Amino acid sequence: MVSMDFTPSVLTAAAGFGTGLSLIVAIGAQNAFVLRQGIVRRHVLPVVALCAVSDVILIGLGISGIATILSHAPGAITVIRWAGAAFLLAYAAFAARRALRPGTLDTPQEVGSATLATAVLTCLALTWLNPHVYLDTVLMLGSVANNQGDPGRWLFGLGAAVASVSWFLALGYGARFLHRVFARPAAWRALDAGIAALMLTLGITLVVS
Repeated sequence: MVSMDFTPSVLTAAAGFGTGLSLIVAIGAQNAFVLRQGIVRRHVLPVVALCAVSDVILIGLGISGIATILSHAPGAITVIRWAGAAFLLAYAAFAARRALRPGTLDTPQEVGSATLATAVLTCLALTWLNPHVYLDTVLMLGSVANNQGDPGRWLFGLGAAVASVSWFLALGYGARFLHRVFARPAAWRALDAGIAALMLTLGITLVVS
């Protein structure tokens, strides 16, 4: 018979899963990039793995106490904010250029068949130069987790980590079902125009915030 002590542990992990998922699923630059890589079916595994591992690291940092350090170092967030804004605005320009010259799945050079190194570096920048990652995943999620005490905070973090891994796997590999839709240039034009608008909005928001 299962011990009654098991129930609070499951509930704590489930709370972490729900909280983590609510933060990760929000539309953002990182998710847009993973979606695009999933549609073209290029470097999906390394991109998904990099996003998931990065999130796990950030969750661990928040739980281990770096959230307290960041809360007393606003200058660090400011530097990340400006670097992130510059990158997002540049990415918006490239996406806008692709929207004006759309490709198809049969013309990978027009779709943006980046090398593995380029995909990895782009993914790293979209992840680690995003100040919202530190505010949401490290500060907020870390604070909520630490309110659970020991060992509850680590169970909460485990749930959030599972949510992150599950989401990026679903997004990266689920995007392949849109393959037929994006066999047409018009579909790529719409997607890249949407990505350009999203990146531009996020970049401007970081500048004026």
